[in-house]
Amino acid sequence: MNYLIAAHHVWNEDEFKKISKRTDLGKFFFISKKEDLSLEKLSKINPKYIFFPHWSYIVPKEILDKYECVCFHMTDLPFGRGGSPLQNLISRGFTETKITALRMSEELDSGPVYLKKKMKLEGRAETIYKRASKIIFKMIENIVLTSPRPAKQKGKVVNFKRRKPEDSKIEGISSIERMYDFIRMLDAPGYPHAFLETKKYRIIFQNARLDKRNQLEAKVTVTEREAND
Repeated sequence: MNYLIAAHHVWNEDEFKKISKRTDLGKFFFISKKEDLSLEKLSKINPKYIFFPHWSYIVPKEILDKYECVCFHMTDLPFGRGGSPLQNLISRGFTETKITALRMSEELDSGPVYLKKKMKLEGRAETIYKRASKIIFKMIENIVLTSPRPAKQKGKVVNFKRRKPEDSKIEGISSIERMYDFIRMLDAPGYPHAFLETKKYRIIFQNARLDKRNQLEAKVTVTEREAND
């Protein structure tokens, strides 16, 4: 049996390499480019499932209709539908969540659920994404082995708003702990890091930590602002 993993980021590629060695599960393929997700190319693989651990592009309806597409969302759906789930969770004070495996549909994050797994929200965003990747690939293994039938989502729908780059500006923070959370939740490759600005400079924060005296330390990078900023 063939399976396809469609994902970005090196940590998902690392987990793919591990699962692809499991000859008892079937044969796994990996893509990371939008153009590789086409009916023509998929017909050559003929996957039973297409798994999307982390995918930034819209999946065409003809693919959703033809193949069983499974995505993973970092909330206990239907709570937290929408964009920037990690950042929205941490900014709301959550310390743990559930990763939901669901069948993809045209309506965002609304498809039926295969299974859910708990996850802690400790550490930098990059650390959390790596932790999530390990859990997701265990969930993929579970789905491959058991072929669960997805069930309709239950509960109150709560929608999250996708964050914009300007939302990474530090302002209105009420405590050192919240400042720490704000910096760490944005600390991953490809995301706008937390920043402050003066008229001339942008001050960017990464690798935040709280010491025993509740003092915040972080790596600081200072860049000149563009003229049109």
